[in-house]
Amino acid sequence: MVKEAPKIASHLRPILESVPDPEIPVLTILDLGMIREAKEIDGEVYIKLTPTYSGCPATDVIGDDIRTAFEKENMKAHVELVLTPPWTTNWISEEGKIKMRDYGIAPPLSESADKLALLEGEKVVPCTLCGSTNTHMVSQFGSTPCKALFKCEDCYEPFDYFKCLI
Repeated sequence: MVKEAPKIASHLRPILESVPDPEIPVLTILDLGMIREAKEIDGEVYIKLTPTYSGCPATDVIGDDIRTAFEKENMKAHVELVLTPPWTTNWISEEGKIKMRDYGIAPPLSESADKLALLEGEKVVPCTLCGSTNTHMVSQFGSTPCKALFKCEDCYEPFDYFKCLI
């Protein structure tokens, strides 16, 4: 299934780029692909926000942070929660994946590699410190439900792996 590209008015993009994800603060909500639409009508901004999963506890905080960012620019923002289509890790930008890796979280692999790593114990998730794939899963869940905890068997570094969601 092909996902439709977000529709974001260019003059609103810099403001949205200033809003960090509360759980991974090096990423913005745009890096994660959470904004599906952003437009201005008669001086007010309308945002369609898709959380990374429907039960995400940070959704309300993100909505508040978006409204605050626009208030700083003397603009009123309305945030609408959109659950269809559901968010997918395919919406994470390439820049976001690099930021994630640099922060110490392995970005999502392909759907097939993800299954090999999480269900069959294949050594395909690269360590965020040394790059080795001589890694193993310690726990299906890491610091949040969307991540699994891994450990590198070469440098002994523990790290989160962001699970693939398609």
